[in-house]
Amino acid sequence: MQRKNLMPSLIVSALATLVVVLCTQSAVLASPDPTEQLRPFLNKVTATLADPGLKALPKHEQSRRVIAVVRERFDFREMSKRVIGQQWRSLSEMEQGEFESLFTQLLQYAYVGKIDEYSGQQVQFTQQRIKGERAEVQTLLVDKDKSIPVFYIMLLRGDQWMAYDVVVEGVSLVRNYMEQFSEILRKDGYPGLVKQIEQKIAELEKGIKKT
Repeated sequence: MQRKNLMPSLIVSALATLVVVLCTQSAVLASPDPTEQLRPFLNKVTATLADPGLKALPKHEQSRRVIAVVRERFDFREMSKRVIGQQWRSLSEMEQGEFESLFTQLLQYAYVGKIDEYSGQQVQFTQQRIKGERAEVQTLLVDKDKSIPVFYIMLLRGDQWMAYDVVVEGVSLVRNYMEQFSEILRKDGYPGLVKQIEQKIAELEKGIKKT
C-alpha cells in the first residue's frame, strides 16, 4: 500500500526534475556565444586586410571597404553614446545621428593608415567573460616575435553580440576618445566638439586623397 501511495509523488518529482533539466538546457542552447560570433568576423577582417587587391586601391577606398566589414560586428551608435557621455541624453535624435556619423568617419580615416601595418598577424582566442548582456572576449594578436593582447567589449543585441569597445594592451579606445571629448565639451560645448571633429575629418581625408 505504501508503495502505491508513493508512486504518484515519485512520478511528479521525476517529471518536475525533467522539466527543470530541459529548461536549463534550452536556456544554455539559446544563449549565443560571443566568441563563436566574433571568430568568423575577425577571420573576415583579417582576410580583407590580407587581400592583395585592397592595398592596390586608393586609401579612401581601402578605408571604405574595411569600415563596411567592421560595421557587421561593431555598434558605432553605442560607441558614440559612450565617448560623449552624459551629453548624449541632451542631444536630439538628429544630433545623435549626426554625431554617430561623424565619429564613425573619424575612426574610418584615423585608422586607415593601420591597414598597411597588417602583415599576416593571426588572432588567438584566449578566454571570455559573460555577465548578463555584457561580455569581454580576450584575444592575442600574434606576430612573429610578439603577442599583443586585444580585448573586445560586447553587448547582446537580440541574439547578436556587438562590440562597442576595443582594449589594446590595456588602453580602451572608447575611454581614450571620451577623455579627449570631455575636455572639448567642457570648454566649447557640443557645437565646438562637432566643429573640431569635422576639421579633423577634413584634414585626414585630405591626407588620404593625396596617397
